[in-house]
Parts: sequence; structure tokens; C-alpha cells
Amino acid sequence: MKKILFLTLTMISLNAVAQNVMTPELLWKLGRITPLGISKDGKNIVYKVSTPSIEENKSNSKFYTLPVIGGNPTEVKDTKEILKDKNISPDGKYIVYNEEVKVDKVLGKDFYPQLEKSEVQIYNGLDYRHWDTWNEGKFNHVFYKENKEGSVGIDILKGENFDSPQKPFGGDEDYIWSPDSKNILYVSKKKAGTQYAISTNTNIFEYNLETGKTINRTEENLGYDMAPQFSPTRNLTWLQMKRDGYEADKNDLVVSFKGMKMNLTANWDGTVDHFMWSSDGKKIYFVAPIDGTKQLFEVNFPGLTKIAVRVSQITNGDFDVNDLLGFSGENIIVTRTDMNHAAEIFSFNLKKKNWKQLSNINTATYKSLALSKTERRYVTTTDGKKMLVWVILPPNFDASKKYPTLLYCQGGPQSPLTQSYSFRWNFQLMAANGYVVVAPNRRGMQGHGVAWNEQISKDWGGQVINDYLSAIDDVAKENYVDKRRLGCVGASYGGYSVFYLAGIHNNRFKTFIAHDGVYNTQSMFGTTEEVFFNNWDFGGAYWEKDNAVAQKTYTTFNPMTMVEKWNTPILIIQGGKDFRVPIGQGQEAFQAAQLRGIKSRFLYFPEENHWVLKPQNAQVWQKEFYKWLKETL
Repeated sequence: MKKILFLTLTMISLNAVAQNVMTPELLWKLGRITPLGISKDGKNIVYKVSTPSIEENKSNSKFYTLPVIGGNPTEVKDTKEILKDKNISPDGKYIVYNEEVKVDKVLGKDFYPQLEKSEVQIYNGLDYRHWDTWNEGKFNHVFYKENKEGSVGIDILKGENFDSPQKPFGGDEDYIWSPDSKNILYVSKKKAGTQYAISTNTNIFEYNLETGKTINRTEENLGYDMAPQFSPTRNLTWLQMKRDGYEADKNDLVVSFKGMKMNLTANWDGTVDHFMWSSDGKKIYFVAPIDGTKQLFEVNFPGLTKIAVRVSQITNGDFDVNDLLGFSGENIIVTRTDMNHAAEIFSFNLKKKNWKQLSNINTATYKSLALSKTERRYVTTTDGKKMLVWVILPPNFDASKKYPTLLYCQGGPQSPLTQSYSFRWNFQLMAANGYVVVAPNRRGMQGHGVAWNEQISKDWGGQVINDYLSAIDDVAKENYVDKRRLGCVGASYGGYSVFYLAGIHNNRFKTFIAHDGVYNTQSMFGTTEEVFFNNWDFGGAYWEKDNAVAQKTYTTFNPMTMVEKWNTPILIIQGGKDFRVPIGQGQEAFQAAQLRGIKSRFLYFPEENHWVLKPQNAQVWQKEFYKWLKETL
């Protein structure tokens, strides 16, 4: 009897462990991996793990090595001796690095030194602020110096009011050595003020150490040129977008070879994320979105032969391939995620086509959880297309029950909705709170062909809105969906989608949540920092009265013009340092909702930008998100 009781209690205990689900607190205790590369001897993977501390309101980091064949990690204090220093020239004589340099006068005390306590900024053009930082006349510049004690650095952009690395997110990947150590190649958008704000024309420049002269290697291309690399056979390679002002243009792989520039992906109906050459220089491996995931592809480099260029997808599954770290024999080392798992390091055998998980940062945590289930669903849109819709089901899902259901609206608007793992818009957490999540790969997303991606530009309130409604209406036919308890949530363009749907949803939804969303397209055009984005996606400026496409953006497709039809509770979230979708967007929406007597709440983060990055702020975000849903759904 005692043995039976013991076994029963043991089974109950094990079952209780298995029934744990993701919580906001647990989500922000997960380790976040940043791969740093393969060690110089090729035997180990070097990576960093950052773990947020809610109590300290910061993240703490540790560094590790892990055998490329798998095994136990070893903590290390210093990675300099383990990794090859890419900032040292191939001949070992020089070091390249970057520093911020004061170039332009902007502050009051710059113009009036005797008024050093003045607090004023003076601008003669746009680009006066970017992402979450005001322009104080300082620019990132690339320097080099001799690789010896006491050497003095030389600024290769001296006096230029241009950035390299690019702001806001560029790093040391924006500059490289030539294989012969004679040149430094760097990425820069050499435009200033208003011209900077309306253009995406970055180029790859080559600075010669001997002459001090700089040439533009990509002058003929008017869009983005970035991510320069040299192949093992010394051919400069980079990513290229053709059209100036279009930040979501098709991203192609271009190789400079014997005086020619060969676009290896020109005839492939997709867009490249990032890439890495094979060690023999015959292939390029790259990551690209495809059908709601990110997968590994390869393209051959034919050189001057008559061999045809062919792009091939070499991985497949409901997961995302992310970082490309390097090679180990027949294996390529990458990171991988899915909607239930944060990034871990994997190896993929290029011949056997099988996977091996190498790191286990959060494996034990996930094993203790009941996980959500993700399903693919293909829905017919109003214009007769097939659209992928991810449906995420709660842990321990029971199809005989009815669940409140959330339509998730992705931002971008051209960013793909794949098997990524977000620490804010976390589908696993939404499902763990008892919600079915409907996440459509609506018009505008990458991974479904260039035409599908481009359709959303200048049509923000058109076909894409029908795509959203097609998705939720189709899934709502399922018996497990509580049709009386549908919600709609999203950020950025997804926040725009929420504001727009609030005016046309015909009582489908019981609640809305919009984070840093575009509420008024006209004031958005007048205050956002990267003007090129709205020039392209809105079709032009609001004062262009003869521009029918632009005028439709500011009237028919402007959520503000339909606020009189709002009748549903709405939570509005806004970052104070969001210069991409500035604070006025959230303020206007909240003021309208309040004055119209609609149940609404304004969640304001003064020190956050377009994202929420501080651990305690993130906890408040999650708690308010689910508190609102419990109140209104």
C-alpha cells in the first residue's frame, strides 16, 4: 500500500513539474546567447550568455567556449587570446577601430563658448535625431594605427560629418581589411542633414593606407550597399538593395570579380539576410526568410565558367536559422530558434543533412514546461491568394474547450513573421496565459516572394487589412475559439493595424492593444526621423495635393480619420525616446479615446525607445499587457 501511495505521489509530482508554463518572470530569467565565433584553432565555439536580473534592472554576462563537436561548456574570462582578431590587418602590422568624433557645431556653447551653461541645440537640416538619440554633432569614424605600443591613430574620415559604423545599429562589421593589408573598406552613407534623412544610399568605400585616398566601390548603386566580406579567393562580396529610399528592397548578393559585379541572387525570388563564404570559395551560404521561417541556403559561384548560378535551400523545418558562425569539417555552425525556444547553437551536417544541438543554455528550463503547439494554416485571401497563418495553441490544449483568441499584427511593415523568439511579443507566453494566437503572414512580409513583400507599400490600409480579417475569420470558425472573446494586438506597423482595425472591425474584437503604433499618418510624416521610409511607404508628403497615392495614405488609410467609429477598449503603449514612431502618435490616440469615453489606458515608458529593454520596465509591460486582457477579454 505504501509503495502504491509513493508511486502515485511521485507521478503527481512529475505531472506537476510537466504542467509548469512560461511566466513573465521566467521569460526574463532565460539566458540570451550571443555567438562570437570559432576559436583560432577551429576546435571551439566562443559565445556570450547574458542573463537579465530583474532585481538589479540590468543584464549580467559570462563568456564560454564549447567544443565544435559538442560537449560541456567552459567559462572563460577573456576571449582575446581565443578568437582571431579581425581588427588586426592580415599582415599583423595595423589595427583598425572606431571612435565617435565631434565634427559639427550643434550645441549653443559650440557657437557661443562664453555661454557654456546654455541648453540649446541648433540645426540647419534634418537628421537632428535618430532612433533614440539627438544629434550633437558627433559621428562614428574609422581609425587605424600601427600594432605597437604608443602608436597614434589616423582618422580615415577626418573632418567628414558622416558615420561609419552606421547609426543606429552598425558595429565593426561595417569595416574590414583588404587581404593584402593595403586598404580599409568601410560602409557609410555620405550624406548630411536633410539629404541623409531622405536617402538609403550607403556605399562601400576603400581607403588606401599608402596614398590616403578614398574611392567609392559601389558608386553606381543608389540603394543600400553593406556587409562587405572578401571571399577566400579575394573577391569583394556584399549585400545590395537597388532603390534609394526603399529600406525593404530585395537584398541581393553581389561579388566583384575581374572587373565585373556579379549579382548571384538577381533571378531568385527572395531576399538575403546575411551570408558566409565556404572555405574553398566555391559557394556562399546565406540565411533568408521562406514560408514563415528562416532557412539556410547556398548559391554557387561560377567565376568565368559557363556553369549556371543556382540557389538551393538546404534546411527545412518549423524553426529559424539565425547567426552563421563558421565551419567545422562537414558541419556549419549556426544558431536556431523556434516559437517555444530561445536561441541555441547547433551544427548542421551539410552532407548528411542532420542537426545536432550543441549549447543548452535554457534546455533544462524548457524541459520543465508544458509547451505551446504551433500549427501551419493556409487561408485564402480576398484576392484569391494562399496565406500562411501561424496558429499557436495553449499548453495542454483541449479542442473541446473554448479559448479567448488574439490576432497578432506584425510590425515592419516588411519584416517577416517567422519562428523567431521574442522576449516581449512572446507567443509562448501568450499561449501559456490561455490565449490562442493567430499570426498571419499578411501582405508585406518577406519569405513569400518579392511581389508579396512589396505589395504593402503605399497600401497600408488596403489588402493587408483584408488579410488580417481573412485570418481571424477563418480561425474563428474552429469550435475551440470563443468568438465572443477576440482581441487584437500589435506594435509599430502592427500598432497602426490595431488603430486602423479599431475603426472598421464591425465588432469582431472585444479589446485592442497598440504599442508604438502609427495613429496619424500626417503627423507621423512630420515627426519621424527616417523620412525616406514614409516617402516610400506613404507615397509622398501630405502637401502633395496632386499625388493621389499619397493623399489616400493621409485620408482613407489614416486611422485618425476613423476614430469616430471606435467603440472598443484600447490599451496604448508608448516609448518616450521612440523617434521612429514619436510620442505624439500614442498621445493623440489616447486623447481621442478618452474624450470619446472609450475605456482606455496609456502605458508610457519615458526612457524606452521603440522597444522595451530594461528588465523591470519589461516586467511592467508584461503585467499590464495581461492585466488589460483579463479586464477586457
